[in-house]
Amino acid sequence: MQITMTKPFSFFASCILFSFFFIAGCGGSSGDQQTTHEESNRVEVFSWWTSGSEAAALEAVFEAYRDQYPDVEVINAAVAGGGGSAARPVLQTRLVGNNPPDTWQTHPGADIMSQYVAPGFVEPLDDLYQAEGWYEVFPQPLLDMVSQDGVPYLVILNLHRSNTLWYNKPLLESHKITIGEALSHDELFALADQLQAAGVTPLCMGDAGIWATGIMFENTLVGVIGAERYLGLWDGSTSFEDADVKQAMTTYGRLLDYLNNDHAALSWDQAVDKLIEGDCAFYSMGDWVYGELMQANLEDNVDFGWVAHPGSDDAFLMVSDGFTLAKGAPHPDHTRNMLRVMGQKETQEAFNLDKGSICARTDCDRTRFGPYLNWAMDTYEQATLVPTVIHGSAAPADFQQALNDALTAFVVDRNVDTFAQTLAREARMSGFGG
Repeated sequence: MQITMTKPFSFFASCILFSFFFIAGCGGSSGDQQTTHEESNRVEVFSWWTSGSEAAALEAVFEAYRDQYPDVEVINAAVAGGGGSAARPVLQTRLVGNNPPDTWQTHPGADIMSQYVAPGFVEPLDDLYQAEGWYEVFPQPLLDMVSQDGVPYLVILNLHRSNTLWYNKPLLESHKITIGEALSHDELFALADQLQAAGVTPLCMGDAGIWATGIMFENTLVGVIGAERYLGLWDGSTSFEDADVKQAMTTYGRLLDYLNNDHAALSWDQAVDKLIEGDCAFYSMGDWVYGELMQANLEDNVDFGWVAHPGSDDAFLMVSDGFTLAKGAPHPDHTRNMLRVMGQKETQEAFNLDKGSICARTDCDRTRFGPYLNWAMDTYEQATLVPTVIHGSAAPADFQQALNDALTAFVVDRNVDTFAQTLAREARMSGFGG
């Protein structure tokens, strides 16, 4: 409840009000004990899931929790802003101020390890993994990404494929364009020129948050230099100043020429709306797009189609979300129960059907998922898994910020040499660049 004061309190009135609450707080009545009990029966879940599909998916988790723990209040502390752009600073302020939420959303890899495990903000979860049998149902590569010295610190909810190119199928068909099982950049450019000549915006984008165009950059980078060379960027065996990396930057710069004019004013999900409405034809974005398409009651392979981002068919640029147990969590028992529910098979199925992702568990029922998500499951099993900077798994937070800053400059000046030199320098400063 929010109290709005139309006139300022006088000092005298404030003292009376303070005295009233002080006396009531010290009275020790049965009513006070009941209030304290009610306040302790809650769990606060912090995330940045606020779009239509994200909110529905998160609510599926909360519903599963309420079914099992009906007396506990769930506090949804979501902060709007794609990729956690607004949520992360709020969370960091709370953590350093010793006011943590019970649990918060983060990513496997560098994100969880450097941001939260190393500073001691989270508790280990090996006892929960052992009790729930999760060591047997979560794939080892994921376990490795959430563990330090074999001890896990994150309950993983989902797996997204970031390098997906979506398209409005009826719009393309109206221009006699059919997309096969794969697409090259040259083929995409040819189609983009054809569509642009016909008055159609070729590429959708909503990059009011720079991370969204960063996704297209990462997708292009993997598509041009390949999964193995891309992995080399994070161990120093590939340099951001290498010729093929610069070629990827040039290709990315060319893609920027085909975007909708209002891209900088739109969020990522507003760009999905433009794709749905036929205001643009393609969208290079992770498969959280699929959740929005499902929210709009669209049908796979009828209203929309997809391929891997050009050149990246053999790579699975992985984005995974999970939740922590805060060190000093205000409600640790309720939080452990929330994490327990998040790891359950039924919860993961319900969540991922809304979210547009696949289960982190390996034993989910594939028949519950549609054509796109089954395609994603197949490619996850076959493709090379590669991490993402934009979502924090490939590199430390300082390089993630440096990439965002460099992208912001490149979108304006298109200077490939400066872009490459900046990223190479920042990689060395972060300790992994060659």
